[in-house]
Amino acid sequence: MTGIGEGFFVIAVVIAVGYGIGRAGVLGPSATQVLSRTAFFVASPALLFTVIAQQDIGAVFSAGLVVTAVTSTLACALFVPFGLLRRRPAGEIAIGSMASGYVNAGNLGIPIATYALGSAGEIAPVLLFQLAVLTPLFSTVLDIVSHQGERTSRRRTLTAPLRNPLAIATAAGLVASATGWLPPEPVMAPLQLIADLAVPCMLLAFGISLRGAARPGTGDVGPSLWVVVAIKNVLQPLIGLGLGLLLGLSGIALMAVVVCAALPTAQNVFGYAVRFDQGVRLGRDAALTTTIVSVPVLFLIVGLLAV
Repeated sequence: MTGIGEGFFVIAVVIAVGYGIGRAGVLGPSATQVLSRTAFFVASPALLFTVIAQQDIGAVFSAGLVVTAVTSTLACALFVPFGLLRRRPAGEIAIGSMASGYVNAGNLGIPIATYALGSAGEIAPVLLFQLAVLTPLFSTVLDIVSHQGERTSRRRTLTAPLRNPLAIATAAGLVASATGWLPPEPVMAPLQLIADLAVPCMLLAFGISLRGAARPGTGDVGPSLWVVVAIKNVLQPLIGLGLGLLLGLSGIALMAVVVCAALPTAQNVFGYAVRFDQGVRLGRDAALTTTIVSVPVLFLIVGLLAV
């Protein structure tokens, strides 16, 4: 149980610092955009490369990866028909879809896995799937959506992943992991230092954005938010539980896939929303609301499955 409380405490403190910065105005009116763009173009690519390159990909190809891939994909897909039926903007649908299935595996999942599950390695399948599949996919989709209405050539659309720093970093990390080659320490050390900026930048930008923000669930994004909450905090953990049981998982292995599925929406989603100026309010409200709701959900899951 300690890991759950510690993970939420760390996040809350950094977001609160961001909120204080926002109230003080010390970083100016463009602080959210600057921090988000720093995370997207500089820190996140470094983080993706260093994490994936040093990951033993063969070790995470397990039942846990299957459960993660299926639950995340289904959760993301479940939001799409709702968004289409409500005729929401394409960018908001993309952010809503991402918020429904992209979990906070890094700054929340790692401490929870360490203390509640006994090993940070339990989060590895989630990190790998999100970094190698969901991140490049959604950032590419958002890039294309953000240029709708412009005279965009077919070549630009097809080459969007090649211009996406996250997709490029992911591909480079996968090559490094598969070949077993890592850049020399004088190169990896500054990369790691820059990578360490990614999560703090996103959390500070998130906290700054809360200054003067409307209460979550109000306005025209309210229905979309509550659908995201229902999918993320209820349906995704239930899908993970059902699939885990179907695959014969039990004990810590079963608890791991359900806990990972129950993690809240990652703040990365808000960062990408700001970067592409698509569904910003939904991204912010989803990260905040699902994090609050996930506290009792995670404690309940650990309490029931630990029996």
